[in-house]
Amino acid sequence: MKTQAIPYTRHQEQNRIDMVDFYNEATEDYEFWSKDFNMHFGYFIPFKTNPFKRDSMLNQMNHQVIKRLRIGNTKNRLVDLGCGMGGTMRYALKHFKNVLAYGVTLSDFQVQKGNEFLKGLNGIILKENYNQTSFQSNSFNSAVAIESFCHSGHNYNSLKEMHRILKPGGRFVIADAFLKKDRSQLCKGGKYAYDNLCSHWNLEKLETHHYIKEQLEALGFEDIKVEDISFRVAPSVLHVPFAIIGFILKKLLNFNKIKGESTHNLKGSFYALLSGLHMKSFGYYIISATKKQ
Repeated sequence: MKTQAIPYTRHQEQNRIDMVDFYNEATEDYEFWSKDFNMHFGYFIPFKTNPFKRDSMLNQMNHQVIKRLRIGNTKNRLVDLGCGMGGTMRYALKHFKNVLAYGVTLSDFQVQKGNEFLKGLNGIILKENYNQTSFQSNSFNSAVAIESFCHSGHNYNSLKEMHRILKPGGRFVIADAFLKKDRSQLCKGGKYAYDNLCSHWNLEKLETHHYIKEQLEALGFEDIKVEDISFRVAPSVLHVPFAIIGFILKKLLNFNKIKGESTHNLKGSFYALLSGLHMKSFGYYIISATKKQ
């Protein structure tokens, strides 16, 4: 199957602008979600991670993603495509002394604050578009994208750029929510949750995991593994209503105004929970693969 880069539409460009504004204004709110500024959901392992301690599960997600990169003992250049505040980068750098980490984001706030958190570590966050970076081809041994490619609709361009900058034999891992069926096949409740989730979190759209696997095969990846980890992620998703209530109460008690971007973030979190209840339509997956030699 032959595929080509997909040109951006005016709607996609506006969504990108809205997404940047959203993260410039709402990123600091994520400290309430995670002290380590992990801007993603968690991974639960019975008797290993504490379901009542959110950061325990969020850092376990970092561990599961990094583990699938199969980082050895030699120098490893890692890129986080849509790195947020660099939580996953910091986790990798603290556990692997041979890693040199780069993160890319379009948010000025995340670049500034994220690099402050990286002081003393072998990593840097750059203001770049992960669909079209300035990195040379065949530059990285490893690449990760945790809940970031959804902002550009799991676009083919994102996968193509990841393939370009990875070295032959390089590994990548994506952790994200995907549709199990096309939007047209969703029930009314599923469509309602999906449309509101995309609207409030500035997601271009969600693709099916089947589509992603097809595109990866076409690009020249091998050893492709698609893992449904929805039940592992569910305990951290269940923290959403309590986090929302706690965040609102904290703001009100401190007589702080809730910003418009924060309101969208809170509503998006609610619809993420609602979407997760439609288990026949939505799932959370870890997708990993190797670029062919």
